[in-house]
Amino acid sequence: MKKILVVSFSQSGQLHQIVDNFLIPFKDFDIDKVEVKPIKPFPFPWDTTSFYDVMPETVLEEPIAIENPVFKYDDYDLIIFAYQPWYLSPSMPATAILKNEAFRNKLKGTPVITLIGARNMWLNAQESVKIMLADAGANLVANIPLVDKTHNLISVITIVYWLSTGKKDRKWGVFPFPGVAQQEIDESYLFGEKVLEKFKDNNFEGLQENILSLNKIKINTNILFIESRAKKLFNIWAKTIKKKGTTPGKRALWLKIYRTYLYFALFVVSPIVLTIYTVIFRPLSTRSIQKKKAYFCALKLR
Repeated sequence: MKKILVVSFSQSGQLHQIVDNFLIPFKDFDIDKVEVKPIKPFPFPWDTTSFYDVMPETVLEEPIAIENPVFKYDDYDLIIFAYQPWYLSPSMPATAILKNEAFRNKLKGTPVITLIGARNMWLNAQESVKIMLADAGANLVANIPLVDKTHNLISVITIVYWLSTGKKDRKWGVFPFPGVAQQEIDESYLFGEKVLEKFKDNNFEGLQENILSLNKIKINTNILFIESRAKKLFNIWAKTIKKKGTTPGKRALWLKIYRTYLYFALFVVSPIVLTIYTVIFRPLSTRSIQKKKAYFCALKLR
């Protein structure tokens, strides 16, 4: 019987729901589920201090200490790597397991599918994951991102509400439900069916194209524009906080400055810049935008 390894980390449980639904078509296969377990667990709901305190090390992709993963088998026919982006980077547990030697040994020469549960920004995180997978000798055969498709600023409000309260309901009974829409979570088995077709034949050629043919993976042009610029700024902030935050007090101060900057950028600067971009520059960049979207929907590295 073919063996499938599923490696994931989820605080809220949303990613586990996505994984479980994705795996419905694989009920007749031997599935080994391994959850990444940080030595120092992250809180859920998040408190404000903890939420921002992980930013520098997350962006700089510094691995945290995790429990040694335990695998049932020496090798697998397929690996599903399910993760969340944090601050436009792989989450700290995701980075940690990708840099774990035992897991890297499983990745070498093995077909891998990345399965993402995100607010709406996953492009930069996936670039980092692709590099780490390639460095481990893995064969990335598909990427499946599921995202919150509400307006960017609305989703900021709903996600912060969810992560700070643990309640995945409508804030004040007015805002949309936070996170990936339940219908999309429930229908993630459709992606699994596409994978199963190739998995049975042990030939993953054309799998990503088959997945894209479902017309469920779309890259928002404004998000593409934001991500192309924000990652560099996040790196500057991360390095600055690490350099200047040499004591707990100094670190807390710089994190407060960063938090103020982030909200100002999101709710003041971003709408102005996006309006200018949409009216003036976006119409002149149609071909470039389409090329960038095609690149991020595909699997190759730059």
